[in-house]
Amino acid sequence: MNINLADTIRAFRKARSLTQQQLADALGVTVGAVYKWEANLSAPDLSLLVELADLFDTSVDVLLGYHVKSSKQADTAARLKDCLQNREPDGLAEAEKALLRYPNCFDIVYQSAMLYYLFGLMSCEKPRLLRSIELMERAILLLGQNTDPKISEISITYDMANAYMELGKEEKALELLKSNNPRGINDDVIGQSLAAFCNRPEEAVEYLSTALVSVSAMLIRIVNGFVNVYFKRNDYASGASILKLALDFFAGLKLEGKSNLFDKPCVSFLICLAHAQLKLEKPGDARASLLAAKKLAEEFDRAPRYCADSLRFVSAVKQQTAFDSLGSTAGETAAKTITSLENESLSRMWEEITNEE
Repeated sequence: MNINLADTIRAFRKARSLTQQQLADALGVTVGAVYKWEANLSAPDLSLLVELADLFDTSVDVLLGYHVKSSKQADTAARLKDCLQNREPDGLAEAEKALLRYPNCFDIVYQSAMLYYLFGLMSCEKPRLLRSIELMERAILLLGQNTDPKISEISITYDMANAYMELGKEEKALELLKSNNPRGINDDVIGQSLAAFCNRPEEAVEYLSTALVSVSAMLIRIVNGFVNVYFKRNDYASGASILKLALDFFAGLKLEGKSNLFDKPCVSFLICLAHAQLKLEKPGDARASLLAAKKLAEEFDRAPRYCADSLRFVSAVKQQTAFDSLGSTAGETAAKTITSLENESLSRMWEEITNEE
């Protein structure tokens, strides 16, 4: 028996939370037979392979770990990808020819699906969109062959949902998006669709609110990354610019007189901005940034709030809160940021400000 088949059967069984006994019962075989398959002591016959593939919603090729190594197949897939990137309409005809030759090659099925999806969206032609959905469904069955980490069942399902949306099948699209929504990755699209196409604004608010909180948290990570890049390049002007952009964004989310879960990161951003301004020989601006950081930190620590319901535009968010490593208080966040920047002038200025009445 091929060792890949033993491993694949075990992996598919565990992914579906089936015991060996449950799999055996589903196939009408003994548990001993399943044990031998997974131990690489014997192999299921062809009819059972077909049943296994059907049970696991995959193909026999995937179960067998079959990968055609033909360079022509790879060249064909690469050609379809080029047609997609260059938006060549002739790619649709090439895709159908390729599908006849390699109907069970993930790369070819997926690139063909994307071609029909692209030209279906561009032309608003229903048959092309329907063909794209058919091919995406087939691609999901062949995902075991996929080597591109940017492609997953979630990403393919997302494109399928968009195709259904273009076909006017909003409820089907929402069903797909909601059932493939780990950590709220599709909340923005679900919220937009509920509000714009389904006339369900109240339901949309919950999804849009969680999406806004998520994108705000993402912005913090992105800005932190850019700031580290720019500071390491000694490009303090760019660092200051992206910090100001982020601070303006979070100022727009702030409700007057209320602290919120993004105040502590903003304290850190203000201190980083002061660091950049000192490097740019703008001590007056640096002092103003540190004063703002001190004021924000004090306001937060007087009445700390870590829930999302204290943000503008956000409502109906269930149990969404923040976790960070910035310290237990905003004051600790400030001290930690000052220390990490290793800027003596910044440290002295901060000490002077904190000692003022």
